[in-house]
Amino acid sequence: MGWWQVNADTLAGSRFVVSPLAEAIASLKVLERGSAAHPGERAWLDAHQPAYRARQAADPVTEKLIRAALGPTWNADFLTPTPDPDPGAPAGETFEEEVARVRETPPHVARADLLVSLGSKGPLPAPLRRDDLPQRTADTLEWVWRETVLPYWPRRRRIIEADVVARTAQLSRGGWAEALDDMRPGMRWLGGSRLQINARDYPPRELAGARLMFVPVTPRTGWVSWEAAPDCPQDGPARTPGSPAGRAGPRYAVVYPCSGALTDAEGEPVPEALGALLGYARATVLVLLDSPKSTSQLVALTGQGLGSVGRHLRVLRDARLIQRRRAGRSVLYYRTAAGDCLLQAQS
Repeated sequence: MGWWQVNADTLAGSRFVVSPLAEAIASLKVLERGSAAHPGERAWLDAHQPAYRARQAADPVTEKLIRAALGPTWNADFLTPTPDPDPGAPAGETFEEEVARVRETPPHVARADLLVSLGSKGPLPAPLRRDDLPQRTADTLEWVWRETVLPYWPRRRRIIEADVVARTAQLSRGGWAEALDDMRPGMRWLGGSRLQINARDYPPRELAGARLMFVPVTPRTGWVSWEAAPDCPQDGPARTPGSPAGRAGPRYAVVYPCSGALTDAEGEPVPEALGALLGYARATVLVLLDSPKSTSQLVALTGQGLGSVGRHLRVLRDARLIQRRRAGRSVLYYRTAAGDCLLQAQS
């Protein structure tokens, strides 16, 4: 199995990061895979996959490139650069800043990365022996971002932020072991400062002195990446193209899918009659409480203000449609049997 040695200082200094590029890469994986994880994703896929397929069919070189980069067991490293956020900028990097690192990859590095993702020890297929691979990859990611992600980004970002709130609550209840164990398939805390990242037979890696980041995305996919500092060579990617001065050092990232209860809610409609009875905003809160959520999560998911969500929760609680319980430092709200019956009556 693949695992990382993560000391207490590295874990204590880890952070959650919002990455527009990671969201675009995850969406690219869904477009290539062609299967949806929930009804909301199916609607998105039906809306955008035909245009994606047509774009790829019109450019056979790029079509082969993306399929090779999304290998059966490993992504081409230049396709998935590790985030490099400035600690002094809470908003994180923009998509343009992130995708520039893909575009600036030296051509020989991109070709070497493709050999790894293809699982090949021989030469690359003839169509991929060229110098414009990074440019083509960046252009594809820009198209995916602009056409298929950006129109939904405000909503998706709220889901990502709600997941971070949920993970933080898990940390307060059960520590890192609980927060990490269900983050992505194959990942769990082994004890002894060891974090299993997958079930594959990869060499262990020492993360002492590294920056460790957890990057949520809304599609049901994930990966890991790392980049070593120029003065800290390791047996993995050792390039930091475009890395700003003063932020040198090894960086590791775990990209993981947001909680299913959050992403599934993106496509769950509010019944028209229920909206007329309670008001659409209040009915939305009730629909979302099929699983326990905090006020902060509801604010992130609905886009409503904190005061508005608080008023809706108070009315729903007075009507015995929801209840609340404390979990660590958080207060979680959930539907009662009466609330479930009201929803079931709409079906």
